[in-house]
Amino acid sequence: MMSKVFSSFKFSSKLLHSTSVMGVRTFSVHRTLLSPFAVMYSEFGDPSKVLSKREIELKEPQANEVSVKMLAAPINPADINTIQGVYGIKPPLPAVGGNEGVGEVTKVGDNVKDLVPGDRVILFGGATGSWRTNGVWNRDTLIKIPKATPVVSAATITVNCCTAYRMLQDFVSLKPGDTVIQNGANSAVGQAVMQIAKLWGIQTVNVIRSRPNLAEVVDWLKGLGATHVLTEEELRSKATQETLFSSVPKPKLALNCVGGKNATELMRTLAYRGIHVTYGGMSMQPVTVPTGQLIFKDIRIMGFWMTNWHKQQGNNNEVRQKMFDDLCVMAQKGELKPPPMNKVPIEKFEEAISQATEKSTGKKQLLVMDSVAM
Repeated sequence: MMSKVFSSFKFSSKLLHSTSVMGVRTFSVHRTLLSPFAVMYSEFGDPSKVLSKREIELKEPQANEVSVKMLAAPINPADINTIQGVYGIKPPLPAVGGNEGVGEVTKVGDNVKDLVPGDRVILFGGATGSWRTNGVWNRDTLIKIPKATPVVSAATITVNCCTAYRMLQDFVSLKPGDTVIQNGANSAVGQAVMQIAKLWGIQTVNVIRSRPNLAEVVDWLKGLGATHVLTEEELRSKATQETLFSSVPKPKLALNCVGGKNATELMRTLAYRGIHVTYGGMSMQPVTVPTGQLIFKDIRIMGFWMTNWHKQQGNNNEVRQKMFDDLCVMAQKGELKPPPMNKVPIEKFEEAISQATEKSTGKKQLLVMDSVAM
């Protein structure tokens, strides 16, 4: 009976002190045992006001389900927008926050034959509810990954890295030596784009906003694999463009996460029949297309959303699995590094939400459920 009681709780080795009395090993607990919980909301609105910690019941997985102990999950801008009710997905309420993360399988349903307790898995899809200590998910919403994949990389691979991978794969047949241009290049997706492109022999022109520590940021991005880094003001300079595109081919692909005038400037650099892909709109300004670019250069204007890609694949796990396999190998080799992270215990989620919504720290916020696994 005692073993069943203790199995309902997760212990950290740091919480237990062992002693030996007459050859019998005993343990004393130095902190209050924590029940499983999730960070939830019952209405859409300001995350700092609508999110709260709520205890959850540990349910047994049904036939096609998997029970998972979460290890870590990031706070992405899309997560904040979802809670605010202004994103492309509105989950039924009450809902658990978070969309991606990594966990460890603890139990599987009778029909699940390809996972066993101890396997590492990542969540994919939309509004998966990853901000929790434990959860039960359908097998079809989980991807098994190698344990050798660093936890931080695994926790953050599903959204930004997959977005970068698919945009480099799906819109243009890029060859070594080709050029891709992107704005918001210091974003998480931008960092993944330049790292993956470098591995594939593709040159990148990376546009960022000017800032006091510009030289430091430029050096950092070039260290990640950026071929060229320009400010938005430099991109608007015809002289700069002439110099730049005398040394590299004009881009076949432009990746836009900013919108407004900057998105228009990316279009002007495209080669004939180039493709302009919008996957974000940080400026909250519309994308304006110059008529001449459509008529004389025959450029294509398209959009991309990772959630839709997953829906379109359905149960075609072969393509999906290959993408995750490729990305995990890159991460294991240190060729695909996650953005700088501020690791926050999930018990202090309010602190992480505050950092993610109110302050510009230059770091993403990562909720940590198991510090030992880190």
